Amino acid sequence: EKMTKKKYDVYAIGIAIVDFEIEIDDVFLEENGVEKGLMTLVDEQRQATLLKAAASKIRKKQAGGSAANSIVALAQFGGKGFYSCKVASDEEGVFYQKDLVAQGVDTNLTGGDLEGGQTGKCLVMVSPDAERTMNTFLGISSSLSSKEVIPEVLKNSNFLFIEGYLVTSETGFVAIKEAKEFAQLHGVKVSLTFSDPSMVKYFASQITELIGDGVDLLFCNEEEAMLYTSTADCDAAILELKKITKSFVLTKGSQGAQLWDGDILYEVAANKVAAVDTTGAGDIYAGAFLYGINNGLSYPDSGKLASLVAAKIVSQYGPRLSKSEIMEVLELLNNKK
Repeated sequence: EKMTKKKYDVYAIGIAIVDFEIEIDDVFLEENGVEKGLMTLVDEQRQATLLKAAASKIRKKQAGGSAANSIVALAQFGGKGFYSCKVASDEEGVFYQKDLVAQGVDTNLTGGDLEGGQTGKCLVMVSPDAERTMNTFLGISSSLSSKEVIPEVLKNSNFLFIEGYLVTSETGFVAIKEAKEFAQLHGVKVSLTFSDPSMVKYFASQITELIGDGVDLLFCNEEEAMLYTSTADCDAAILELKKITKSFVLTKGSQGAQLWDGDILYEVAANKVAAVDTTGAGDIYAGAFLYGINNGLSYPDSGKLASLVAAKIVSQYGPRLSKSEIMEVLELLNNKK
């Protein structure tokens, strides 16, 4: 009955961004004219100015972007992930490629000739109240195209994981639509994350076109779910979501999550924690969940695992856990069973 094991659990396509974690206060935001709590797209010049102003406040930098954070989490648990993206041949691009490989993620960047230009960067400014303010310059990542997708590898994966942010790039949108068609043709399950309420709000027609005749697994939060389905509550949204996806993960922050496996709707409680920084909670949730369902865990257990990881990630800085923290989470899950 068991299907032949494919080489990869998940083949993800996303926007490659080097994340700079910066600890700031409200005064810094005011002085530099940054709107608090929002993700703002900025040009190269503006970002360079901000980076200079924040130079002494940088805590760390790492290979980021929504789907990248998910695939790194999957790899940390021991899953096999492949990540398709686009970086430039600058210092940050070389750093990005090395960081992915160091995390055990295979990528189209290895052995590829990187183009000139600027690698995408994001300044993640975290204030004492745990709110994050992001200023992002997409650089070369916004010109990701089908060239970055490797069909042979995609065919050898259980899941394709598409980052919703790519609907904002014309070439990226074509790439993910083609990848989805190719995946469906070759029996690879298609999973999609809405990524952000703004995607659903301003790019609804692209998202609808991408979903087409449906996806296998959808990741979203309650705000995105209600916006996309034009409903006023979660229950109504769920009825609509069931029409476009065979299964879903609907996260509700401190209220936990609702998971639909195609038959049963499960409720998974959130783990109570004091939030320090919410960066990457949704990304790591998706990564842990994908690891779970690809490695013999049920939907509820995959949800519990994802919930434990998300709780850990919001109680510290940055969108990534250490290997020892990952091990602790697996141990906790085994004790809960």
